[in-house]
Amino acid sequence: MLPVLIFPQFDPVMVHFGPFAIRWYAMAYIVALVAGWRIARHLVALPPRAATALQVDDFLTWATLGVVLGGRLGYILFYQPGYYLMHPLAILQVWRGGMSFHGGAAGVIIALIVFTRLNGLSFLAFSDRITTVVPIGLGLGRIANFINGELWGRPAPSSLPWAMIFPDAGPEPRHPSELYEAFAEGLLLFTLLWCVSRSLRVRQHPGFIAGLFLFGYAVARTVCECFREPDAFIGFLPFGVTMGQVLCVPMAIGGAGLMLNACLRPARTSVMAEEPDEPAGDGGPAR
Repeated sequence: MLPVLIFPQFDPVMVHFGPFAIRWYAMAYIVALVAGWRIARHLVALPPRAATALQVDDFLTWATLGVVLGGRLGYILFYQPGYYLMHPLAILQVWRGGMSFHGGAAGVIIALIVFTRLNGLSFLAFSDRITTVVPIGLGLGRIANFINGELWGRPAPSSLPWAMIFPDAGPEPRHPSELYEAFAEGLLLFTLLWCVSRSLRVRQHPGFIAGLFLFGYAVARTVCECFREPDAFIGFLPFGVTMGQVLCVPMAIGGAGLMLNACLRPARTSVMAEEPDEPAGDGGPAR
């Protein structure tokens, strides 16, 4: 029998500044937002142009609010509504954890709807470019979960070379499901979306990439949930499914619908009016 790995005791705080501290989880959000912002600026400029780089800059704030508010409210509503109903002040204690990707996704979708309407952009075309970079945050977030020693996997055979004993999960070896999710929902899904987004033919069918993201995430999360220990306060639902798998069903249906709708519609050669990122003429301010 191979020796079982022992979970390394990572410090959940990345760096201390006197009484202040930056946690790995917060850094994952920061890096993901900045990296996604830079890549999205490039993606929106690809033909047919979906937005200007300056509009992507503006949307960064909207995306941040959508992720944080949607993720927190989603966790409260989907996972522990009874607890937060009895302890409403705990809703504000975000430093104790408690974020839901499905809630964050809903928050970003609402932000996309409002932002594109206010700016006269195509919701589907802009969503295609934004959802391409979302897996960056998913992957980094799961790595942060692993560093924090949380959301561990189900019991695994000790013969599994990477089976691991987590300090707060008892003495039995478990799947490091956070790393499974970082690979499937992060690296693998981002690679798929990036490759598809390089195709002009695909970009001319707005909504296809966003649908592929929703469907691809639903499949990846559903498979990874088979190795992840369900939350203790929920456990398994009827038929042995988990809450995460249930919440993926509407995502998969919506994603398939978006892809089908995109394929049935004629290709679009333009999704927005061509507007320069900088004012015409000499002497304009550098941006």
